[in-house]
Parts: sequence; structure tokens; C-alpha cells
Amino acid sequence: MKKNDIRYETYIRILKEELVPAMGCTEPIAISYCAARCRDLLGETPVRCTVGASGNIIKNVKSVVVPHVDGLKGIEAAAAAGVAAGNADRILEVIAGVTEEQKQDIRRFLQEVPVQVYPVEDGELLDIRVTLYSEQHSAMVRIAGYHTNIVCMQKDGRTVYERGVETAGEKTSNHNLLDVEDIIDFADTVDLADLGDIIERQIRYNGAIAEEGITHNWGANVGKVILHSYGDDVKQRARAMAAAGSDARMSGCEMPVVINSGSGNQGITVSVPVMVYARELGVPHETLVRALVVSNLLAIHQKTGIGRLSAYCGAVSAGCGAGCGIAYLQGGRYKEIAHTLVNALAIVSGIVCDGAKPSCAGKIAASVEAGILGYQMYLQGQQFRGGDGIVSKGVENTIRNIGRLGARGMRETDREIIRIMTDC
Repeated sequence: MKKNDIRYETYIRILKEELVPAMGCTEPIAISYCAARCRDLLGETPVRCTVGASGNIIKNVKSVVVPHVDGLKGIEAAAAAGVAAGNADRILEVIAGVTEEQKQDIRRFLQEVPVQVYPVEDGELLDIRVTLYSEQHSAMVRIAGYHTNIVCMQKDGRTVYERGVETAGEKTSNHNLLDVEDIIDFADTVDLADLGDIIERQIRYNGAIAEEGITHNWGANVGKVILHSYGDDVKQRARAMAAAGSDARMSGCEMPVVINSGSGNQGITVSVPVMVYARELGVPHETLVRALVVSNLLAIHQKTGIGRLSAYCGAVSAGCGAGCGIAYLQGGRYKEIAHTLVNALAIVSGIVCDGAKPSCAGKIAASVEAGILGYQMYLQGQQFRGGDGIVSKGVENTIRNIGRLGARGMRETDREIIRIMTDC
């Protein structure tokens, strides 16, 4: 692919937009970011706080530990961290630099400032509205569409910034240029200097949290269980290390990751297994970087039709993408990768998203296994064919089917999951 090709420029931009660092699970961190922006707008110490959240935000914040708040979970803790200690200029690393003294400030805020949470039922699937009140003034900030997309800011009821929620689509409009064959062509030909540090940072950050998860006690220790139960061949290590990164992240580990499609778990899943295989195979570092370009872009391609938040588990897209990256490492190109992706999607597309929590690590392990199995099936001359369930002839048609399933077909599933979780 030539540099002056619009696809080349677009793919570079997509990677730079999507592969950004985040400290903590992105849904609670989006609340912290929104709250920090709101505090800056208020300009005073608040005495009351309200947080409106869409069902999918509630689902993804309810059970995950927020970093720096002594193991606390939930919307109230995320909002308190943002107000009391957040640096809004750091966006999704808004609470990455919290000091011990600021941790005391967060605890004090939770004790002294009432935080009221209410559901937002008239907005976007991703919708956060933080309002802060001082004795004399009020401020409101709304994020909608994607995790950092501020669409409205108000001071004392007067709008000081606004843009239509439909602008959330601007971030993903160019994603429609993604295509499996073109992604592989791009990965083969991209000038790695044009990627800057984005892939290298993903290797450093996500590799580090995976090592932390496998070394220490986090969550349900799914990664450790896999190694203990199934051995340590390369497939099991790939599954275990990806799961271990999630073990740590979902349980409040204060280490950043590079995300994919708005999710840290997806960022870990799409990268760590490819890194494990690259080390085992002894491939040149450049080959690893190009394989990660493949896995990241394929995961984003799948998620484009599904949307940021859905009842369709995002680990599936990332795990299947990782399987394709592993195929690329071993010389696979369009034919091998297309079959790998279709095979893998046929296996695990039924996994539902019931929020961010320790069991995400198990879903990651299952999805990575499906990605690897999808490639092994191809190598042994086996495949799932068009007409087998939701599989259609042609990889792009199958990807479209998955988008339709996740975005439209699972809407009521999503509502029921949220009802189950909020009734608990």
C-alpha cells in the first residue's frame, strides 16, 4: 500500500486514535475524567455530586475495582477519584498520578460529599452526566458516544460548550475503510516510523501488566490456574498471560495499559498472545510489530459494526484478532487469516458481556483459544462454511453478520443483563 493512498493515512490515524494508554477500566475511568473536567469547570469545592449513567456504563462499572480507592468499586468511587484527585489533562490516565495524600482526599470526599447516581434512559449506550454543586454554583459535563467525547458543558445552567452527540460517529466514520485484505497489505508495507511509539508502547505496557498478573495475586488468578492446570506450552502461555493481564486490571492494579476499541481488556487480549508467540518463534521484532498492526486493526474492524458497548463480549473480537496476528507471525496472509478469523468467530461469538469484572479473564482465555484453534483448523484443512449458523461466504460478510448480531440482535439481551445485574 502506497503512502499517498487514503487507506494508508486512515489506518495510521485509526491506530493513533484507538491505541491510547488508560489507567484502570475505561468505563469507571471515563466517569473519573468527566468528574475531573466538571470540577475544573465548577472551580470550587463541591458539596454535592450527581452522576447520570446509561445502562451499559452501570453494567461496566458495577463490579470492577477503581485504582487508588482502597479496593472500592462502582460509580461513586470513580466519581470521587476524579473530583478529589483527577488531572483531566491526562484524559484516560486521569488518576494515574494520584499520591498517597490524594488517596486520603478521595476517602474524605466519599465520607463527606453525597454522591447520587441515577440511570440515563434517554441517551446513548455510552452516556455519562456529572453535575457538581457548590454553595453558590453548579457545573455539568456530559460524555457520550465514546469514552472521552465531551458533548456538553454547563455552568450555572448556562451552556458554555456543546456539540451534537452525533459527532461521536466522527471517530469511527473512517473505520468503514477497514477491510481484511487491505489491513494485511498495510501491515506488510507500512513504514514503521509512521507508527511512532504506539505499538512499542502497547508492547511495554500490556506486557508489564500481564507479568504483574501472572506473578502476583489478582482477582480469580485465571492466568495462574491455566498454567497450573494445562501446562506451559506456547498456547497455554498465550492464554494465561492475556488472562493474567485482565486478572490484574479488573482488580484495581495501578498500571496503565494501551487500549483497543475503548477497552483495556481488549487491548491486552489483542496484543499479549501475539507477543508470547513471537517470543516462542524467535521472529524479528519488526515482524512482531507488523503482526500487532494486523491483530489491532482486525479487532477494530470487527468492533466497528458492533459499537463501543454491547451485550457482545469485546474479548471475542480481540481474541480472534490475536489468532490472526499469530497466523501472520507464522507467514499467514490473506487466505490463512481470513479463514482463521471466520473459524474463530464461529466458535465464540455467543459470549455475552455482563460488565467488567474478574470473570473477564476467563472469557479472554476462551477467546484467545478460539483464535488459535481457528488458525490450526486452517492448517489442517478444516473450516466452517457459509451457511453454518451466522457464518456467510466471505470474511467481510461474516464480519458484517457479527456487527448485526452485536449491535441489533443483542439489544434486548443487553437490557436483560442490565436488569439482572441491577436487581442483584
